[in-house]
Amino acid sequence: MRVVLAQPRGFCAGVVRAIEIVERSIEKFGAPVYVRHEIVHNQHVVSSLEAKGARFVDELDEIPAGAVTIFSAHGVARSVADDARARGLPVLDATCPLVSKVHAQSRRYVAQGRALILIGHAGHPEVEGTLGQVDTPVHLVSTVDDVSTLDLPADLPAAYVTQTTLSVDETRGVISALKARFSDIVGPNTSDICYATQHRQSAVRALCRSVDVLLVVGAGNSSNSNRLREIGVEAGVPSYLVADGAAVRADWVRGAQVVGLTAGASAPEALVQEVIAVLREIEPVDLAQMDGVEESIVFRLPPELRRAGEAGGDEA
Repeated sequence: MRVVLAQPRGFCAGVVRAIEIVERSIEKFGAPVYVRHEIVHNQHVVSSLEAKGARFVDELDEIPAGAVTIFSAHGVARSVADDARARGLPVLDATCPLVSKVHAQSRRYVAQGRALILIGHAGHPEVEGTLGQVDTPVHLVSTVDDVSTLDLPADLPAAYVTQTTLSVDETRGVISALKARFSDIVGPNTSDICYATQHRQSAVRALCRSVDVLLVVGAGNSSNSNRLREIGVEAGVPSYLVADGAAVRADWVRGAQVVGLTAGASAPEALVQEVIAVLREIEPVDLAQMDGVEESIVFRLPPELRRAGEAGGDEA
């Protein structure tokens, strides 16, 4: 079979930064360090960091006094940061800079006296963190239908922000509905949408034009990985989300001429190679990579974890 790799795929700059914060914290301060929630949504990554000395907890009250504390890439509500400060916990914030940008936008819009609307999925850790950035109610919408049920006057000054793991394509309809619903509404530029989400989804759309089956490497609780599989389904391609090579079933791909392979933003490349190895056990593989965007963005680490002479990186 011919296996075509999506480009880009896998780790984004925010995930790379978050993992490196945990690894360097262990290196500098010693094990254990404590991480509130999964640092990123991938059990293989979490297990690897646990083996190095990270301890993952659900809430801050599980962290011993004085222990090094890390916030996950998804960000936290201000109340969580305030609680950590009140307890005197030394905190390293692994929140993706693009998520932090959404937090800052939210606070700025509310300071302007606007009602804040968040486009995102209820219950997602990033959404929970963004909802907790301001002291006023935040109105969460996921679909165009949600917009019509908002109990807000049409002339109320309003603003919207979006969950970063949603692409421009996913939010376009909801944003159009919001602009039709409210006479005075503002929001961030589309360039503020997470570059990695958009790039990976665009790559999968292009990939699906020439493959018989799509395999997406990613965790079941990864929003962006699930969306990549959904894009394949929408394109009419049999599409499967696999955590690793062990999850691949031979009957999915046997007889397929071309198999597309991609990975969510929190899935390591090692798992992609593991899937390729499993495919080689099923049939001989002719491996190729599609043309696509080459990502070069790097996000700065916290100052206390940078090494002497290390470049700061780009947080644009």
